[in-house]
Amino acid sequence: MPLWQLLLDAAGAVLVLVLLYGLALVVRRRLLSRHGGTFELSYRVRSERAGRGWLLGLGRYSGDRLEWFRIFSLAPRPKRVWERSTLNYTGRRDPERSERMSLYPDHTVVQCNVGDATLELAMSPSSLTGFQSWLEAGPPGTATTV
Repeated sequence: MPLWQLLLDAAGAVLVLVLLYGLALVVRRRLLSRHGGTFELSYRVRSERAGRGWLLGLGRYSGDRLEWFRIFSLAPRPKRVWERSTLNYTGRRDPERSERMSLYPDHTVVQCNVGDATLELAMSPSSLTGFQSWLEAGPPGTATTV
């Protein structure tokens, strides 16, 4: 078999794999949002350098937990989970100029405290309203600042 046919077969196989991966991502997202309460949510992993460290993902409310799933992962389980009782909303800000390229359009950066650590999330204004409502809806006696 000539080399060009081998290369064509390899390119076809790569194309099929890419299409299968894309289809799997669509199916995964549909399964995650099947029970409602999902929204576009970015999470800042590293904050050492300004504007860097953002990962795109999906957020999902599951009882008293906020679950975060990476957008381009096929994993069925959340990558990060935050308990409502440990989250304290501290404020919001507009994305800095360098952050606008890393985040979804029109998203707002939300700052929270989780124990002694600072957590930065980015979400749409309507998702922020839902997030604040979810925090306020916690059981009586929890120390949540909104």
